[in-house]
Amino acid sequence: MDEQARPPRTGDAFGRVLRRCWEAGARPGSAFEVVERDDGHIGVGDAARYFTPPDDLSALDRWALGRARGRILDIGCGAGRHALALARTGSDVTGLDPSPGAVGVAADRGLRVELGSIAEPPPGLGRFDTLLLLGNNLGLLGGADRAGEVLWGLASLARPGARLVGTGMDPATDEPEHRDYHAWNRRRGRLPGQLRIRVRDGALAGPWFDYLLVDPDGLRALAADTPWRVREIEREGRDHVAVLSLGH
Repeated sequence: MDEQARPPRTGDAFGRVLRRCWEAGARPGSAFEVVERDDGHIGVGDAARYFTPPDDLSALDRWALGRARGRILDIGCGAGRHALALARTGSDVTGLDPSPGAVGVAADRGLRVELGSIAEPPPGLGRFDTLLLLGNNLGLLGGADRAGEVLWGLASLARPGARLVGTGMDPATDEPEHRDYHAWNRRRGRLPGQLRIRVRDGALAGPWFDYLLVDPDGLRALAADTPWRVREIEREGRDHVAVLSLGH
């Protein structure tokens, strides 16, 4: 009789991918991130993108970084590509990430970085003038059932008059497998672009989490009952940067 298939071990798959890429010189093709979706879809991306040099950042990223001011918190900083670009200009920037491996890599690269998340910030983190959710980290809003809680959590980390600068992606697509997934989401009461995903690295898997693709109108709706208001949008195809301010 065949043995049952073993489930993957749970652990910091994302951090392990970043560490392997860093130790290989962050060369393109040296390490790959595998993202598993809850419908079985598998996506693969070159982990070297998390080490993009400041001069090679996209026009949208540069536009977003130009809106940062004062004391800055780079949330979900990963290996620190955006924080490094700011630090190079003398900005007061701190990275925050829930992955111990990512925090270790970012620290190795000379960044001030803390282990934690929006929901569980480390003690003594303080408050900030600019909160960054770059690298499509508006996705951390999760979904309609969680976005308000996330935005209120961000407000607790913000000084009066602070701004939130985040990048996101419009879920609209012509690709049949993604359109089918959006339809499945609607049937189970979720937003079309609400992905349920986890990062894999060999037999190691990170935790499942919701990651939201949302257009600017959807973002405005999610922020409506929170202290944040959308003030600026910069677009490039399906990608966009949103600048939100704290207070009415």
